[in-house]
Amino acid sequence: PMSPHPTPPKSAALQPLVDRAVDRALSAFAARGLTTNQLAVTLVDLTEPSRPAMASYRGGELIYPASVVKLFYLTAAHQWMQDGRLDDSPELRRAMKDMIVESYNEATHYIVDLLTGTTSGPELTDDALRTWADHRNAVNRFFASLGYDRINVNKKPWGEGPYGRETQAIERFEPKRNWLTTDATARLMTAIAMGRAVSPERSREMLRLMERDVYAAVKDPEDQIHGFTGIALLDLQMSGARLWSKAGWTSLTRHDAAYLELADGRKFVLVVFTTDHSGERNVIPTVARVILEGLRR
Repeated sequence: PMSPHPTPPKSAALQPLVDRAVDRALSAFAARGLTTNQLAVTLVDLTEPSRPAMASYRGGELIYPASVVKLFYLTAAHQWMQDGRLDDSPELRRAMKDMIVESYNEATHYIVDLLTGTTSGPELTDDALRTWADHRNAVNRFFASLGYDRINVNKKPWGEGPYGRETQAIERFEPKRNWLTTDATARLMTAIAMGRAVSPERSREMLRLMERDVYAAVKDPEDQIHGFTGIALLDLQMSGARLWSKAGWTSLTRHDAAYLELADGRKFVLVVFTTDHSGERNVIPTVARVILEGLRR
């Protein structure tokens, strides 16, 4: 059967646009040390839903995803609810909202525990740790069943670092970090935007949490718009455009996964990851501006 999360075919028409955006960013930030292996971009054209098309730059490279991984936990939570494995509740809804809208790590920890039946805590015996690590990979197994590869989504996001059994598991059984690719992230965003993630209604619920009011008078406190793709829409005065996104950053990374609907009805997913240049707030907006300029009619 056809995957509900198909990988769009490569687009010869979109590829020069992605390449131009990458070249512009590398040139603009060369003096700051931005190099070719510190940027990854995937662009998907969803204007014709039956024929999505994709272009990317280093789209298959494993990169630490920062808070973008929360989209994968959100999708898994809705699948668990759909399957009757997770009870819908006001507390779960509050956690999902806080995880996506506010990007709270504590909310994410709560959801990861619910999805996997694991908790953080003191060290475990070898046998208990092995069982714990197997349970913690539940979300990985779910995405593997949908054909996702080259990703790791079994870690809680930490501000200060792991302790206890979380550290034990890293040392014994697991990669040190979550990993995503821009291609995999764009694939998930595409499925959500097209109503194929779990169900049409649940896809709409996920999108509602990601909606960003680009033209709001008040700056968003989590900076999900003005430090990422959204600012390009403002800079280019693309009135009527709408944005849904999940951005994330650490001391080393700045990433954005965005779904855009332009005023003329065209639809795109744009995912940009940068590494080792978290302080360069304008790298992602530069890529987005070049791409949006190229898409103007």
